[in-house]
Amino acid sequence: MNSSALPRLASSALALHLRTMPVTVLSGARQTGKSTLAHEAGDPQRSYMTLDDASVAELASSDPGALVAGTAPVTIDEVQLAPGLLRAVKQMVDRKRINGRVLLTGSANLLTMASVTESLAGRASYLTLWPMTRREQRGRGRAGLWGELLAAQDADWRDVVNADTEGPEDWKSLARRGGFPTPALQLSTAEERAIWFEGYVRTYLERDLRALSNVASLPDFRRLMRAAALRIGQLVNQAELGRDVGMPQPTVHRHLNLLETSYMLVRIPAFAANRTTRLIKTPKLYWSDSGLALHLAGTAEPDGQHLESIVLHDLLAWRDAQVRRSEVCYWRTPTGAEVDFILESDDALLPIEVKATTRPGINDTAGLRAFREAHPKRARAGLLLHCGTETSWLLPGVLAVPWWRVV
Repeated sequence: MNSSALPRLASSALALHLRTMPVTVLSGARQTGKSTLAHEAGDPQRSYMTLDDASVAELASSDPGALVAGTAPVTIDEVQLAPGLLRAVKQMVDRKRINGRVLLTGSANLLTMASVTESLAGRASYLTLWPMTRREQRGRGRAGLWGELLAAQDADWRDVVNADTEGPEDWKSLARRGGFPTPALQLSTAEERAIWFEGYVRTYLERDLRALSNVASLPDFRRLMRAAALRIGQLVNQAELGRDVGMPQPTVHRHLNLLETSYMLVRIPAFAANRTTRLIKTPKLYWSDSGLALHLAGTAEPDGQHLESIVLHDLLAWRDAQVRRSEVCYWRTPTGAEVDFILESDDALLPIEVKATTRPGINDTAGLRAFREAHPKRARAGLLLHCGTETSWLLPGVLAVPWWRVV
């Protein structure tokens, strides 16, 4: 299947950003489809340049202002390769502010790169393109039903999910192929996907990573990637990771930051009513793509944490396509009560538990019940996503739903 023919969730959000701001920065991991989306965006007269082109990269270094001269709209791809270009973009905007003038794409989060000293504050908006959601892969151009559930009354949730026409799917097959367009849509066997993922990792280690930071030992870095891939859904313990791979904790800290900056890793904060408290609590670790995580871990058999990853990826893709910012957290108490994900939107809290079982029971609702009791004024009904086929209220305030009816 040709992925370029399929609509993307971020398309309408990108068009809105271009209409609103003079500079739009579209970021995401390499091979998520940023260049394709950028080619399709906005004015047909928009010129396109990539810093992967040696001549363009040389000009960005010697005379960056030349790349953004004039008033015609321009797209510059892989901007993280020339962070000094951002100063020229700032000067251009300050001379004449034209909305949609510059679209920058990059495989790294410019706001967290140490080499970036110009944030383009007040001049740029930022948008993240995640690997394709399940519904994008099916041609729907969207994420799951999060917006519909938040907009509906809790009592109507069963009708909302049953009205959706999305059919069932084997979650393990989805986890293995992930959401990068090529392995998800164009490669049909495990062997073909393994070759693609290995090439992706080598390109990341040998090229993209070097553009972000000076890493002394690529084999050590790869061992850390594997160790992290084996800890999906777990609390981040940097000292333990360091012991496992023979690496000092400060180095582990720096390398995890690099993986997050380049959209390989995702760290989900702990929920706390006090937002400042969230910053000091230990986050949980996930990978942005389940197929890549399985390849790095060296296993072909997904488990419940990979189903969590599928749900999280859909939540993040939905969140980052919205104008109003929502937060995705996890919840855990000192006594062991926990909920996989909390979707915080406006003043509402939607607790979501993911269970890789076909027969969810009352015992599976303990975390959801505890969270709702702890936050009675803000918590919506709890969602228990499972691998079965039945949608039912297990208890008042806890709806058990097949994962594929929501994601």
